[in-house]
Amino acid sequence: MPGLALSIYVLCAVTSLACAVLLLRGFRRSGARLLLWSGLCFACFTLNNLLLIVDVRIGPDTDLSAIRTLPSIIGIALLIYGLVWDTKQ
Repeated sequence: MPGLALSIYVLCAVTSLACAVLLLRGFRRSGARLLLWSGLCFACFTLNNLLLIVDVRIGPDTDLSAIRTLPSIIGIALLIYGLVWDTKQ
């Protein structure tokens, strides 16, 4: 079962990376700032998924949950900031 879980974590990281790349490419083409904030949010989610893979590979001896949570919080904060900033202008 751990091999299956690891492959699912890798697929989640790849999917988050694909979303980030597509959103940031869309931002470059259109200049819509919401695409920028969404792309940065998914880039942080990608980092979170990569840290999850590292945490699973290290094993149960170490708990990286606090470090893993930080990119997710930053990503959500960036998205909320972008949503609020774009609605004020």
